[in-house]
Amino acid sequence: MTASTGAVGLVLARPPRLLGVEPFFMEFIAGIEERLAERELSVLLHVVATQDAEIAAYRRWGARRLVDAVVLVNRSVEDRRPAVLREVGLPAVLVGEPAGAFPVVRTDDAGPVRAALAHLLELGHRRIARVSGPESLLHTRARTAALLEGCAAAGVEPVVVEGDYSEESGAKLTAALLSGGEPPTAILYDNDVMAVAGLGAAKELGVAVPRELSVVAWDDSTLCRLASPALTTMSVDVHRFGVTVAESVLELVGGGPVADRWSPSATLVARGSTAPPV
Repeated sequence: MTASTGAVGLVLARPPRLLGVEPFFMEFIAGIEERLAERELSVLLHVVATQDAEIAAYRRWGARRLVDAVVLVNRSVEDRRPAVLREVGLPAVLVGEPAGAFPVVRTDDAGPVRAALAHLLELGHRRIARVSGPESLLHTRARTAALLEGCAAAGVEPVVVEGDYSEESGAKLTAALLSGGEPPTAILYDNDVMAVAGLGAAKELGVAVPRELSVVAWDDSTLCRLASPALTTMSVDVHRFGVTVAESVLELVGGGPVADRWSPSATLVARGSTAPPV
């Protein structure tokens, strides 16, 4: 039997500067670490710029037996990573959509979008926009599909623009949306950082929130609660999410069956950033 390395790998292919301002992954990792520490395991975190660099890290880890397993996040369209993990013999827990025989902690991305949209429609909004994350990600596509389906059923034509989770994209895309001929009266954002940046962009343009523009963020955080006005959010217990993933990892490295799990459900928390349109 191969000796334990004492480590579980997590590679994040994203600009390192985002980790300093985006609370999600820090809370997620904290949840994983907390549960793994009970078994004297720790997270080996590696931040890279591209998926190619992520794959190279898996090959190094597999060749040198540096980790017992990996957690695979941010599943993408035509994702090459599950095949590479099989090739190098690294056990893995996937987060999001399943792929092959890997154990998975599933996430419901469509349900929270439907709830946020229902909230805006009930308030009377008809001009609705969304600032999404990268369109190559499966969870982005699932959220976009849910929005388009819900809007079609309500007879609304939404506008969807692609961001990258950064403050810069949130501000720039919001300014572009609000400067058009028929600006939206409500914008949904795919994370808290873009939403707070969008709130700032609206204020710079003299657009009052929530009187002239309603704002909804995905991921609740201190950023959302301290914003003025405080942001309506789709709130997820991110720490519990990490703990749930760690429980699957522990079953995997223990050699037994891995239970089917879902991440904690996102729920709408209505605050001062949403109101009926004028």
